[in-house]
Amino acid sequence: MRAVHNFTTSTGNTFKLALYDNSASFTAATTAYVAPPGQGEVAASGSYVAGGGALTNVTPTNPPATTTAITDFADLSFTSATITAFGAMIYNDTAAGDPAVCILDFGGAKTSTAGTFTIVFPAADATNAIIRIA
Repeated sequence: MRAVHNFTTSTGNTFKLALYDNSASFTAATTAYVAPPGQGEVAASGSYVAGGGALTNVTPTNPPATTTAITDFADLSFTSATITAFGAMIYNDTAAGDPAVCILDFGGAKTSTAGTFTIVFPAADATNAIIRIA
């Protein structure tokens, strides 16, 4: 799991997650984080700022008895935030040009009002991890 994105825990890249509203338009040509304004990123609120939040606990592994490599992140929370987000982008904040890792579609509006907006990542296993390579 090393190329443009280095998911190694101790010497790897820094990854961030930015939140987007329903005006964002992602296609196959979306290859990097683009700073606001006008890109559909949600407005700064509470602890959420433009560019999103840093992801922690990047843990690349190859679970026993499987040929699928995975990496996982700790859940990410933005406090005291009023946010309505329809999706997110995980991107590499270390590599030149802030290349995208993946786009997440929430399947509808997810909202917090002067509260905590939390991204909960799935189980870190070969079937469910947010990033899997088989």
